[in-house]
Amino acid sequence: MTRYASHPDGTNAGINQRWERLFPLLRVYGLVLAFCFFAGSTSAEENYARIGSAGDEFTFIRIQFDSMGQGWGHGGWAHDYPEAETNFLRGVTRLSAIHIHPEPAVLRLDDDRIFEFPFLYLVEIGQDGGPDFTEKEVENLREYLLRGGFLLIDDFKGEAGWQVFRQAFEQIFPDNRWIKLNPDHTVFHIFYDIDGAQRIPGIYFLHGNAPSDHMNPENWAIVDDRGRIMILINWNSDMGDGWEHTYDPRYPSKYANLAYRLGINYLLYALTH
Repeated sequence: MTRYASHPDGTNAGINQRWERLFPLLRVYGLVLAFCFFAGSTSAEENYARIGSAGDEFTFIRIQFDSMGQGWGHGGWAHDYPEAETNFLRGVTRLSAIHIHPEPAVLRLDDDRIFEFPFLYLVEIGQDGGPDFTEKEVENLREYLLRGGFLLIDDFKGEAGWQVFRQAFEQIFPDNRWIKLNPDHTVFHIFYDIDGAQRIPGIYFLHGNAPSDHMNPENWAIVDDRGRIMILINWNSDMGDGWEHTYDPRYPSKYANLAYRLGINYLLYALTH
């Protein structure tokens, strides 16, 4: 396939190692998660204003960004917000011992408060011409990831969406190492055993009406010099719809359950690596 030629698997020697600057909070989360393993609808603006220090709670942070085009009006970044997060956080509470803040929040990448939180969530980057990151946003995101942060990119599909993503993120790591995640990667087995990338369809694509280039899910990652996943790319899959439509009788529970399992695996990887 010609698309694989645009997914370089080479190594990168140009990114400086900055592990000595890891988030102090990751140590706290590591202790919380060790216990976990052994022991067994407000507006974006309101949540943005209300966010405070992370403390020892996990706070789900969604990234707000400007797009190159118009299209969505409110912005594709807000797709499924906040129902997807609130439902997912209920699931995290039910299925793990992670201490969470029950309300999700929204930040922009040029806000230095992102450095307080080890996990960021970004959606719909393939729409409206892609994200229009400022120089400050690019610098902050690069620094955030090199310090030990984790960015999950969800709900973008198709060849066109992939190319938009590549153009946007080559600003951040133009020469970094990209890998396609195989089913035996740790991220698929850290809590639940999952057979690699999974297609979780959006609610409007349940009945075979999705474009052909939306059908084959893949997980790709941008990794640092030690192989830690900094950015996990959930391509041709829509976990957010699985979370959002948990209680919708039209949405099959098998997909919702799978969305929770994947999301918890990704979260646990982020908090322990």
